[in-house]
Amino acid sequence: MSQITDSAGAQAGAPRSVLGQLHDAITPRAVMIMVGVLLLQLAFALSYMGALHNPKPHKIALDIVAPTALASGLVEQINALPSQPLKATAVTTTVQAEKRLMDRSSSAALVVRPAAKADVLMIASAGGPSVAAATEQIVQKIEKAQRREIKVVDIHPPAKGDSNGVSSFYLVLSWTIGGYLAASALNMAAGSKRPTLKRTSVRLAAMVPYAFVSGIGGAIIVGPVLNCLPGAFWDLVGLGVLIVLAGATVGVALQSLAGTVGLGLTILTFTILGNPSSGGIYPSSLLPPFWAAIGQALPPGAGTTAVRNTVYFDGHDTAGAIWVLIAWVLGGVLVAMASALLRDRRRQSSTGPQSA
Repeated sequence: MSQITDSAGAQAGAPRSVLGQLHDAITPRAVMIMVGVLLLQLAFALSYMGALHNPKPHKIALDIVAPTALASGLVEQINALPSQPLKATAVTTTVQAEKRLMDRSSSAALVVRPAAKADVLMIASAGGPSVAAATEQIVQKIEKAQRREIKVVDIHPPAKGDSNGVSSFYLVLSWTIGGYLAASALNMAAGSKRPTLKRTSVRLAAMVPYAFVSGIGGAIIVGPVLNCLPGAFWDLVGLGVLIVLAGATVGVALQSLAGTVGLGLTILTFTILGNPSSGGIYPSSLLPPFWAAIGQALPPGAGTTAVRNTVYFDGHDTAGAIWVLIAWVLGGVLVAMASALLRDRRRQSSTGPQSA
């Protein structure tokens, strides 16, 4: 009898196989999460490199100021260029062209001066140095073919602390990521449980002060601290609150709908798709069609446009971007509340009323 007991004890104490240890350490749930992370990683690489690896100009808005006898022919010539890198429009005066540059109706203006040695290309690189540089290269080729010279005049460059013109993008990036990570932190603090309607309401309410503090913090950093986006302090605070709330409410909504998978969906929407298409690095006129089409419909793109045009162009052409942000905030709130309400009703119908 003692021999049998000793033998069983020896078997129980024997080391498990490597496969057995792996099975205990890596559960099917862990494998699924790793697969999901891998897919996000590959999607990240595909989206960023697909959008940014080979920028090509397409229908960059260019105003033409020229004598009447030359204007229509030059507009037709430019609009007939292969792949349509520019979209030319004739305007009557230099003053009108400057106004259109500053209200974001155009990206550049070519002033043709037949009596002078050189024509003038007016740009406002605060709206995006990359599109200004692309326009300059194309116009230089056109002028060279006609044996003309060109003088570039930047009527509105970025601030000294924003020499590359990307501070707006990185500020919005910090706000969007902060918003959905705050939502994720609340979800994890609750043990990743699907929230009740009461808990969802509390989480959404908690995002408001967080967004306000985030807005102030971001505006302080880009203003008084770094001086890369000076001025319009309270306007930036307001935009920051709206952008953070967009990330936070959508984060709450998607995690309410799909649990941990919801965080992956949020990252897909805001970071993988939203950031490369936002126009922060290359504007939509330099992006491939897919990214150009979705950019301004997502919070990073709408936020970057709103911040850049608020700081540099007195708020021109920001209304559409602000409405996009409001729509995402309201959509996130509605989906989060509806999801929690339906879940509460299912629980009550199956198990009776439960406490929140």
